[in-house]
Amino acid sequence: MKDHPVMMNGAESVVRSLHDAGVDVCFANPGTSEMQFVDALDRTKLMRCVLGLFEGVVTGAADGYARMAGKPAVTLLHLAPGFANAAANLHNARKARVPMVNLVGDHALRHQHYDAPLSADVEGACAPFSDWVRSGKDAGSFAADAMEALRVARGKPGRIATLIAPADIGWDAGGVMAAELPSDGPVALDAQALDRAVAALEQGAGTVMIVGDGVLEDVCALALLQGIADKTGAKILAPTSNRRMERGQGRFPVAKIPYPINDAIASLAPFSHAILIDAKPPVAFFAYPGKPSLLLPEDCEIVTLAGLDGDGPLAIAALADRVGASAAQAPNVAMPDRPPAGAITMQNVAAAIARALPEDAIVVDEAVSWGGALYAAGDAARPNSWLSLTGGSIGIGIPLSAGAAIAQPDRPVITLQADGSAMYTLQGLWTQAREGSNVTTIILANQAYEILKGELHNVGAQPGEDALSMLNLDRPALDFVSIAKGMGVPGRRIEDVRDLIQAIEDAAKEPGPFLIEALL
Repeated sequence: MKDHPVMMNGAESVVRSLHDAGVDVCFANPGTSEMQFVDALDRTKLMRCVLGLFEGVVTGAADGYARMAGKPAVTLLHLAPGFANAAANLHNARKARVPMVNLVGDHALRHQHYDAPLSADVEGACAPFSDWVRSGKDAGSFAADAMEALRVARGKPGRIATLIAPADIGWDAGGVMAAELPSDGPVALDAQALDRAVAALEQGAGTVMIVGDGVLEDVCALALLQGIADKTGAKILAPTSNRRMERGQGRFPVAKIPYPINDAIASLAPFSHAILIDAKPPVAFFAYPGKPSLLLPEDCEIVTLAGLDGDGPLAIAALADRVGASAAQAPNVAMPDRPPAGAITMQNVAAAIARALPEDAIVVDEAVSWGGALYAAGDAARPNSWLSLTGGSIGIGIPLSAGAAIAQPDRPVITLQADGSAMYTLQGLWTQAREGSNVTTIILANQAYEILKGELHNVGAQPGEDALSMLNLDRPALDFVSIAKGMGVPGRRIEDVRDLIQAIEDAAKEPGPFLIEALL
C-alpha cells in the first residue's frame, strides 16, 4: 500500500483507498452533507471531479464512463432526494450491468433522530436501484466499507454498489486506509450446458444464438460466433437493448430482436432451440392485450450456455471447438450512397449517418422512435462502438455521451438523441461544455413523443385531440439551438439531409461539443 498521512478523516480515507484501487473519476452533485468529500477530493487531487447540474446527469455519465473505460467511477450524491433524482439513470445502469460505486451523503448520526427537513429513509430509497447497500458506521471502518462496495461493483456481472455516508463519519478523525479486495470472477463453464448447446446446434436453422454484454463488445468473439453460425446454420440475434456493441466495416453485423411486440414475436417464431450466451430469455418491454410476455415460442428449448455471471467469449470458444468452427472473415459492407438533397426522412437518415460517422466513433443511441431506422447505420459505417438505452428510462443519451467522452477523450462521440427524452437531462450539455468534450449531439426533432402514439394503438385506444396533445411538443416548439447556446454549446438547425452529413463531419473534427437540431 502506498504511503499516506498518518492522520486523516473518514472521507479522506475513502478517497485515498478508492484511488489506490484504481478509481480515478468522480461524477458529483454534492450538497451540505458531502462537503467533507469535496474537501478531501480537493486536498488529495487524486480524482478527476466532474460536476453534473442534476443527479440524473451524474449517474448517466458514470454509466457511459463504465461502458467505455471498463471500470467503475464513483458518484457523489446528496441524501435521499438527491438519490431519487439520480435513480432513473441508475435503473438504466443496473440493466446495463455496469460497475458503479455511489457515495450518498446522509445526516450526521447524532442528527438523524430529529426529523430534519431533508431527513428520509436513505437506505430504503437506494435499495431498489442498487445491488448492494450499506451505511457507514464510523470513520475507522469507512474505507473498508468502500472497498467492499468496490469489490461488489467489479464482480461479474457488473453491479451498482451504494455506500451511505453519514456526515460525521466523513469529518471525524480516525480514518484508516483499506486494501483492495478481489472481486467475484465469472462462474465456470457448465459442461452439461455445453453438451446441450452442441445438441441444439444440430437443429441448424431451427436454432438461434442470443448473445449480449461481453460478447457484443468483443470483436474476436463475434468472428468466432459467426464461424459457428456458418458451420451449423444457426442464426444470431442480440437483445433489443445492449450496453455496447462493436460495429461497422470489418466487423460482423448482428441483428437485434425488434422492439415492437409483433415484430419481436415474428422474429423468434421460427426457432425450436435457443442458446443464451451473456443474455437472458427475451421478454416484451410491456404487456399487451392478447400478447405473450415471453417472446420465444412456448415449446422452444432454451439452453443457457453462459449466464450474466459467466464468460461469454470463453463459452463461444468452447462451443466452436466442439463443433469444429473457426473465426469467419468479416463481410464487405458497402458504404451507402450519399442521399440526394431533400428532407430528412426515415428512408434516408441511416445512409446519412453511416456516411457521416467518423472512424472509431462512439455512438450513443437514444433515438427512440427513430431507433429502428437508424440502427442499420452502425453496420455500414466505419468501425464504431454503439451504446444504447438499456433500461427503457429515457433521458440517458446526453449524460451517457458525457461519460463516454471522459473515458475515451481521443474518440469522437456522436449522440443520436430524440427531442422529448433530451429534455429530461439537457443539463448534461453544460457538463460537456465544461469538460471540453468532443460530443456532437444530433437532436432528432419530430416535436412529439412519437413512440407513445404507437403504444396508444397497441393497447387498442383510438386517440383523440386531448390524448394527442399530451404526446406533442409543439405548444410551444422547442428551440434546441438556443437552449444549447445558453449552456455553452454552439449549434445549428438542419432541414436537408445533405446538410446533416456535412454538419456531422464538420462538428466531429472540431474539439468541444456541438449540437445539431435535425428537423424531421
